[in-house]
Amino acid sequence: MSYQAPLKDMLFVMNELAGLAAVSALPGNEDANAETAEAVLEENAKFCGNVVAPLNHSADKEPSFWHDGQVSTSKGFKEAFKAFGEAGWQGVQHPTEFGGQGLPKLLATPCIEMLNAANVSFALCPLLSDGAIEALLTAGSDEQKAIYLEKLISGQWTGTMNLTEPQAGSDLAAVRTRAVPQGDGTFKVFGTKIFITYGEHDMAENIVHLVLARTPDAPAGVKGISLFIVPKFLVNADGSLGARNDAHCVSIEHKLGIKASPTAVLQFGDHGGAIGTLVGEENRGLEYMFIMMNAARFGVGLQGIGVADRAYQQAVAFAKDRVQSRDLAGSAGPVSIIHHPDVRRLLMNMRSQVEAARALAYYGAGISDIAHSHPDADVRKANLAIYEYLVPVIKGWSTEMSQDVTRDGVQVHGGMGFIEETGAAQHYRDAKILTIYEGTTAIQANDLVGRKTVRDGGAVGNGLLALVRATEAQLADAAGADFAAIRKQLVAGSADLEAVIKYVAENMKTDIKAVFSGSVLYLKLAGLVLGGWQMARAALIAQQKLDANEGDASFYQAKIVTARFFADHILSQASGLRSAILEGSAGVLALREDQF
Repeated sequence: MSYQAPLKDMLFVMNELAGLAAVSALPGNEDANAETAEAVLEENAKFCGNVVAPLNHSADKEPSFWHDGQVSTSKGFKEAFKAFGEAGWQGVQHPTEFGGQGLPKLLATPCIEMLNAANVSFALCPLLSDGAIEALLTAGSDEQKAIYLEKLISGQWTGTMNLTEPQAGSDLAAVRTRAVPQGDGTFKVFGTKIFITYGEHDMAENIVHLVLARTPDAPAGVKGISLFIVPKFLVNADGSLGARNDAHCVSIEHKLGIKASPTAVLQFGDHGGAIGTLVGEENRGLEYMFIMMNAARFGVGLQGIGVADRAYQQAVAFAKDRVQSRDLAGSAGPVSIIHHPDVRRLLMNMRSQVEAARALAYYGAGISDIAHSHPDADVRKANLAIYEYLVPVIKGWSTEMSQDVTRDGVQVHGGMGFIEETGAAQHYRDAKILTIYEGTTAIQANDLVGRKTVRDGGAVGNGLLALVRATEAQLADAAGADFAAIRKQLVAGSADLEAVIKYVAENMKTDIKAVFSGSVLYLKLAGLVLGGWQMARAALIAQQKLDANEGDASFYQAKIVTARFFADHILSQASGLRSAILEGSAGVLALREDQF
């Protein structure tokens, strides 16, 4: 199936909901105006649609493979990645001083979504490089920046993130990889890392591994973890490649989905020690790695949106083409299944959730740009707190959404959805990992509870609810049944979220297990309400455009209808989540271990 980027919706969200005009008014972002955004998105859509998307199905059938320590990627990947780098797509949001385009996160965000919709396995390589670039920009020395950043931003080299070990999954306190100082500023690294995305491949000249390890005198636990650059090939003083480093891929995993993305087991130091250099200060590695992880978590949220949109597009195409049964209202013969009410419900389920998640993610990207570029330090601080609250929601809710949407895509196809040749099953399989890597949904929820709600007593969450209430007031002034229905559910949902934020903040110290038993439900509730808020804003703006006789009337009418559906069918679930969070912990925690 071909992929057509939803440029009209992307540009609407960027301009009307995410505040592109405000972002382009920030220092350094003057060129990132609406005209630039449209031009960049159109070119990216062509690249993703024509170069990357056609590789998606074939690469799933003939994925990357390992032989004698080397990984060969799927047919076409190497050429596509070369074209990706040469076109400058890796550097969209990175600094011009290192060869990037220096555009704001808001403009890079739809480009990331399009790449993932086109081919999530391919997109994982640039995603990990983005994280490595962010970490080095923040914590790398001037020498490290000079050596690595330009090559990473050009796509000549790629980056990885090495956290997980056989005994240390989400619990990084258990990391055992060792880094032994050599007295010349370098370290020898010894250990095993697993689940390393693009830890070995043939698409770039060098692979820059960022590795968590412990120095000999490091304190126990997460406070004793440092971060090291361990390149596949050592780099000479003039920037050329030197000897092969003692970092080797000993196998890759065989997976349910994202099969074309090589997930490597890396062995460091089996032949004398892998040479690495310290990033920043010793024992601050986890802090630096979180820079990568936060960038990656936002990116994984966009993966969910991209995969879900691809599944939606395919389901719509199939529903328009598949002829089956008569129309319930009566027809001379069988009709395409898009005429059947439950197929309509499934398609609207898919469409509305994708649009809500896209709107919330792009809104978060705009907030991030203000947090980084606004001239007022207080404004930067306030917006950074909002963005940090939103990241676990964007990652957790959007990826959970992608599972629901890709499942519905299979259902729309019926029996043909269960057949691999249609491609619907691939989207379903690919979506599953998104709720797991870069921190499971439960880990995102723990972050939302502990670091983002309890720490400030719910201040940021309640601040967002104040903005939701302002939209509710606008809905009250809008005429028509659609706006009344949207307002009804948004008012109820915001009250539910307010009650849960209060419960979490007040009960963390006295009943911590009860609070965390509902943490994932809290994350989903936040996604529903904040996503519903963005849909309500979109509907109000669409009505303003219709009243002014501006633009594409059909597009704006569909915006209102989709927002109404989201309110009636998705946001209406908020009350059940509130009840389960406030009253449902007893059932979660009651059974003894032996009763399971």
